[in-house]
Amino acid sequence: MNRPPRTASRRRAASPWRRYLGLSVLVLGVVSLVVYLRYQRLVHRYVRRTYASFTLGSLTGREKTPLLDGYTVHGIDVSSYQGTINWKTVAEHRVRFAFIKASEGITLRDQRFRRNWKEARAAGIYRGAYHYFQPNYDGAVQATLFVRTVPLSSGDLPPVLDVEAPEFHDVAQMRRGITTWLRLVERHYGVRPILYSNYGFYKRYLAGHFDDYPLWLAHYEVDSPVLPRDKWIIWQHSDEAYVPGIRGTVDFNVFQGNFESLLALRIPETGKNSPSSLN
Repeated sequence: MNRPPRTASRRRAASPWRRYLGLSVLVLGVVSLVVYLRYQRLVHRYVRRTYASFTLGSLTGREKTPLLDGYTVHGIDVSSYQGTINWKTVAEHRVRFAFIKASEGITLRDQRFRRNWKEARAAGIYRGAYHYFQPNYDGAVQATLFVRTVPLSSGDLPPVLDVEAPEFHDVAQMRRGITTWLRLVERHYGVRPILYSNYGFYKRYLAGHFDDYPLWLAHYEVDSPVLPRDKWIIWQHSDEAYVPGIRGTVDFNVFQGNFESLLALRIPETGKNSPSSLN
């Protein structure tokens, strides 16, 4: 009996697997395309951030992101992550305000706060300070850390509470801690604090609970915030901008009003109380 060569038999036996493999590759390609089309802005964002991380060593600190059209008052927020900042150069590029990280949780003080705080004002930039809220720690203790770190005075922008940490035990407990921080800090400085959060976190956990406080909203990869304009005063539209004077990326913000409105937001001459007001 004549039999086909063994190689031909193997070829026929393998052909169904090749078809399955080809179909799997096709399905994977279609699924990948659908996911990309739906989340392309997010994909592009992570690609840009990865590229920025790899090219950090070649940056000069002179790179510049264009200012956002439609707004006249632009600002940044910084922490020790930005390293040494040339505030004079920053001020030369239409940055009118800056919020500087002062503290986090119950013990952490930003190591570059004092230097940034002093040099921002010397450069003519209107400054403010923020505290990164850790929801599983006592709000009163966090407020005490902030006021012992930040010497706000007349002419400074209001204090800011940054609420976005996703790890917490109980949302009601978190809201009580936020309320305590806001109340104590307002009593201490005599001015209403600003609440900062990103769009997703705000909508899920904070909306409707702190409407009496000005909102600084982080919302990226959109042409404008989804929230109505009467709900926020500052929009953080990017966390991957370049501003001359800073080597690497920095958060970029716009103030909704004009420059006179920003000045009106500052702490007045009689706005600061003594530290004993927390007791």
